[in-house]
Amino acid sequence: MPEERLGFRRHQSVLPGRLGHWLLVLIGLEAGVAVSISVPHLFGDEPWMVFDDSSWVLYLLALALIPVVLWAAWALVRQQQRERGEAFRMARLIDTMSTASREWLWATGPDGRFIFCSPACRDLTGYDSAELVGLHFSLVIAGDDLAAAVRDRVASESEDGSWSGLESVCRRKNGTTVVVEVSGSPLRDSAGNAVGFEGSARAVAPHVVAATKVRGRVEAMIADHALLTAFQPIRSLDSGSVIGAEALSRFLSSPGNSPEAWFAEAESVGLGLELEIAALETALSAARGVPPFVYVAFNVSPGLCLDPRLVQLLSGAGVPARRIVLEVTERHPVLDYGPLAAALSGLRRDGIGIAVDDAGAGFASMRHILQLKPDVIKLDRNIIAGIDSDLGQRALGAAMVGFATQIGAVLVAEGIETFQELEAAADLGMSAGQGFLLGRPTVRPEDWTSWREKPALKGRPWRANEAADG
Repeated sequence: MPEERLGFRRHQSVLPGRLGHWLLVLIGLEAGVAVSISVPHLFGDEPWMVFDDSSWVLYLLALALIPVVLWAAWALVRQQQRERGEAFRMARLIDTMSTASREWLWATGPDGRFIFCSPACRDLTGYDSAELVGLHFSLVIAGDDLAAAVRDRVASESEDGSWSGLESVCRRKNGTTVVVEVSGSPLRDSAGNAVGFEGSARAVAPHVVAATKVRGRVEAMIADHALLTAFQPIRSLDSGSVIGAEALSRFLSSPGNSPEAWFAEAESVGLGLELEIAALETALSAARGVPPFVYVAFNVSPGLCLDPRLVQLLSGAGVPARRIVLEVTERHPVLDYGPLAAALSGLRRDGIGIAVDDAGAGFASMRHILQLKPDVIKLDRNIIAGIDSDLGQRALGAAMVGFATQIGAVLVAEGIETFQELEAAADLGMSAGQGFLLGRPTVRPEDWTSWREKPALKGRPWRANEAADG
């Protein structure tokens, strides 16, 4: 196991080991001298050499040094034993970590070939450790993408060349792929030169992968401004003429991805406001092509109403404030109406109108009306659908007409799709209507221009025409 290349350095007693070797040599020499001198004296013989008085001083010093040298040797051996024990415990810990860890620990040489792989690589890649050692990392990791991403990440985030949280694709032995998160850092020699890389990899949970893909799609949509604005006409139920138009976002994506789905996905990854702003910028730009006598309604969430960027967008839109109506949606519940009402009051002072969408759909919409005191109330399609034949819906519609009159608001019937619904809404005194019968959403500027002329619907004239003809 190449622990040094993994960055786990055992404590090697190189210098103390050499010192201990020479100390043992000195011990042997000292012991030999002492024995050769003292043993003959024990038997009354002369030592192997003739000593004068001064040489006995050296003899005594040599004998005195023996316990000192022995103590030093004992202390050295103890130190080496402790270091070997520490190194052994460290080695066992490393072995345990590499064996038990669910993350794949790896190391590569300067040529990109694996020099170490922990057993977890089998669960992640399908290969055994022995199979990968000696092979290039591009066998299992998308090499080009990873190399480019590492360069970008290192250049922007790290001074020592390390990186973390980098997503790449791992190609398994059976041909399948899995998204992995890779972290690593350079391996360096004693001179500080990079001699490879070491790090870890782990599989990314499916829900995290899904969130990453959603974020990527939404960010690309915002960056590319890959959306359009369709306008649906709002007509006076007295004259039939177009008095307003609602801006509706249309995304340039594959079929099945509705605008509601796009906004919900963006919100799920924390990009809801960013997508709203991009959609509003597109809508404000397109609104310059709408006839000047028509007001334009833009959908905004309570969160966007509180965002200071909204005022900047509206002031630089090139559309007069008197022609702008903001429809406050119910994409999120409003917990505190104080800040929202204050923000809308400032917009009102600039001449911008406020509308509440989907009125009557539930308690939240009615609370919106009571708290925000809108200039325009848009009745939900559920109230309008079948209003010509349902007495309860007619009663509710009549009550909303009276309520709107009391607070001085314009009442717009949404989702009118039949002549019977149109007639019932007009008979109840509703001010305006919107729906497929009165005009479908369109992205064609030439269709917007045609709103200058009052249309005549086949099969049922407008009530204003009836009065004029009568």
